[in-house]
Amino acid sequence: MALEYYLTLAAILFLIGLIGILTRRSIIIMMISIEMMLNSVNLTFVSFNRFKFTGSIDGVTYSFFIIAIAAAEVAVGLSILIAVYRRKKTLLIDEIATMKH
Repeated sequence: MALEYYLTLAAILFLIGLIGILTRRSIIIMMISIEMMLNSVNLTFVSFNRFKFTGSIDGVTYSFFIIAIAAAEVAVGLSILIAVYRRKKTLLIDEIATMKH
């Protein structure tokens, strides 16, 4: 397969994630959309590394860092999500608009 196919797939995944962020109001769906966007960036790095920079492992290294950052984001995000749900009893962004008591 050619590089263009991988980049097209990465762009489609990124756009789906962006649309999910902009249109959905559930925090869980927004977190899934962010993960989809990060994975599309990973696909871009790995495919460029495979097709353009074959002697280097920089794309794979960047992908591992993005995966580690995504794991930390999920851990922190889920803990915040649990705390907000215990307090407000909802996961919709519109109903959690303020940080007041």
